[in-house]
Amino acid sequence: MIPRSYLYVPGDQPDKLARAAGRGADALIADLEDAVAPRHRPAARAAVAAHLATGTAWVRINADAVADDLAAVAGTPGLAGIVVPKAEPELLAEVDHALAGVDVPVLALLETARGLRRLDAVADSPRVVRLGIGEADLAGELNLRPGPDREELWPIRSDVVVASAAAGLLPPVGPVHTAVRDLSALADTTERLLRQGFRARTAITPAQLPTINAVFTPTEEEIAAAHRALARLGDNGVAVDDDGRLLDPAVVRAAREVLGRVRTGS
Repeated sequence: MIPRSYLYVPGDQPDKLARAAGRGADALIADLEDAVAPRHRPAARAAVAAHLATGTAWVRINADAVADDLAAVAGTPGLAGIVVPKAEPELLAEVDHALAGVDVPVLALLETARGLRRLDAVADSPRVVRLGIGEADLAGELNLRPGPDREELWPIRSDVVVASAAAGLLPPVGPVHTAVRDLSALADTTERLLRQGFRARTAITPAQLPTINAVFTPTEEEIAAAHRALARLGDNGVAVDDDGRLLDPAVVRAAREVLGRVRTGS
């Protein structure tokens, strides 16, 4: 299934890496970047490589240490993919070259003004299967001072959603919610991301995972409505629902998208 939640885990803390798999994340991101001090990077690379010998995770690398980071993890059996921060076309080309001969997907994080200016090229880069957005880095680079609803970043979110759809990528991954104890705000902001076209979010603590997973999972009412819409349309192409609202191919796409997010055994 397509991940709804990605949990960041510091790469230099092997105990946390070992425990993280059972905490409810759809995917783990072993972090070699923000969560690791530069002097601890060698130890983090070794710890992540050891984890990937028996466990599975994505790995967030450093934009300024692509060769060293990828040399440590590229051949490991549990490498699910690479998360590339500060994604720009040249950096993604460097990652692609370093991974030659290894079939590994990339999640590209938009965190720079230059990456945004070349968003289509980022989305079309080799190996990229999904885009994400790092709003803290973007706000700093763009001199934004986002309010509680982060409205200042909504146009950028829309651009990332459009670029993902145009390139045929998976729907994008939303940014972290840094107020880790405010689960009510986490639910509100995640629901907004859902409405804006995102279908996943990164987490920085396991406590955030149930909320994120719940928001990106269709409700029983949504599932039933999707089934009704598809059944009513059948082969007719156009119909109306019980309230007289038009059901057309656009509704079919929306219904199928909802049903595509239904999960079993979770």
